[in-house]
Amino acid sequence: MPTFTCEAVDGKGNKVKKEVDAEDRDEAMVKLKGMGLYPTKVEEAAGRGAAAVAGGGGERRAGRTFTIGGVSLGALTTFTQQLATLQDAGLPIVRSLRILEGQLKPGVLKNALLDVAEDVESGATLSEAMAKHPKCFDRLYVGMIKAGEAGGVLDTILDRLANFMEKSLKLKKKVIGALIYPIVVTVVAVGILAGIMKFVIPAFKKMFEETGITLPALTEMLIEVSNFVSDYWFLLPGIPIVGLLILKGLKSHPRSKYMIDKFTLHMPVFGTIIHKSTISRFSRTLGTLIASGVPILESLSITREATTNDVIAKAIDDVHASIREGESIARPLQEAGVFDDMMVNMVDIGEETGELDKMLNKIADNYDDDVDVAVESLSSIIEPILIVGMGGAVGFIVIALFLPLIQLIEKL
Repeated sequence: MPTFTCEAVDGKGNKVKKEVDAEDRDEAMVKLKGMGLYPTKVEEAAGRGAAAVAGGGGERRAGRTFTIGGVSLGALTTFTQQLATLQDAGLPIVRSLRILEGQLKPGVLKNALLDVAEDVESGATLSEAMAKHPKCFDRLYVGMIKAGEAGGVLDTILDRLANFMEKSLKLKKKVIGALIYPIVVTVVAVGILAGIMKFVIPAFKKMFEETGITLPALTEMLIEVSNFVSDYWFLLPGIPIVGLLILKGLKSHPRSKYMIDKFTLHMPVFGTIIHKSTISRFSRTLGTLIASGVPILESLSITREATTNDVIAKAIDDVHASIREGESIARPLQEAGVFDDMMVNMVDIGEETGELDKMLNKIADNYDDDVDVAVESLSSIIEPILIVGMGGAVGFIVIALFLPLIQLIEKL
C-alpha cells in the first residue's frame, strides 16, 4: 500500500505533517479528515503520484465548471443575505459556505465559494479567501469582511453589508426601470415610422408619378427620406451601435469622459435621477464602510474605486487629499459643485458630532426618496414629450401626402 506524505491544519489552525498509508490520494485525504485534520498538501512518498494541494490541482477542480463573466448584483445580494442569516444562527463559517455553495447552480459564484470554503478550511481568513476572487467580491466587499473579522463582529458586518447591497439593488432597478420605458417606446415609434417610410410612402409616390403633377417641396423631402429608408433600411439598426462605439471611444480618454460624466449629471429629464442615484450610492458606500470600522482614508479609496463617474471620483480624490492634510470633508465636497448645500451641511454636522457614518446613511436615504419621486414623475414628463414627437412626425407625413392630393382635387 502506498505511503503519502501529508501536510494539514488541525482545528486550532496549527500546521501538522503526517504520513498516511492509503490506496490513493483521495483515500489519504479522507483518512486525514477523519482525524479532524484539513489537508493542504498530499504527495505520494515514493514520488509516483503528482503533488496535490487542498484547494488546488485535481482536488481544487472537483465540482467546478467552466464559466465566463462575473456575478450579478442580485445573486451576490441573495448570497450575502443568506450568509448573514446563517452566521446569526451561530453556524461555523465553513459550514455556512458549504450549505450556500450546495444550493447554487453551476457558475462563477459557485466555483468561487468552493475555493473560498477550502481556503478557509486550510487556515485562511474569509477576507483573504474572498480577495482571490475579485470578479465576485470587490474591494468594498472584502474590506468590510476584513473589518468585521478584525472587530469580531462578522455577523453584524454581514447584516450591514446585506442591507447595503439590498438598497443598492433596489436603487439600480429603479434607475434602469426609469430608463427602459422611454427607450422601448422610442424604439417602437421609430419602427412604426420606418415601416410607413418603406411600405406606405412608396405606394403614394407611384400614384403621384402616374398623375404627373408637380410635387410640393415638403412632399419631395418626404419621398427622399422614404427612398433612403427603402434602400438602406439594413443600416438603421447599426446607427445606435455606431453611436455607442463612438461614446465608448470618447470615454476612453480621461478629459472627454469627464465632460460626458459632467453632462450626464446635468442632462435634461434623466440627469436628476442619475445625479441623485450617484450621490446616494456614494453616501451609502462611504457611510457603511465607516460604520463597519474601516479607516476613513481606506474607506474613501474603496468608495473612489467603486465610483464610475469621474466628476464624483475627482471630488473623492480631493476629500482624500484634504483629510490626509488634516482638513475637513465638507469643504472639498462643496468645491466639487455636484453636491447640494444640504448634503454638505449634513456632512459638516456629522464631522462635528462624530456621527459621520449615521449622517451619510441619512443622506443616502433622503436621496433614495428623491429618486423615488423623480422616477414616478418621469413618466408624466416623458409621455407628453413622446406623444408630441410622434404626433409631429405623423402630422408631417399626413400634410406632405395631402398637399399633392389637394392639387389633384383642384384640377378635377
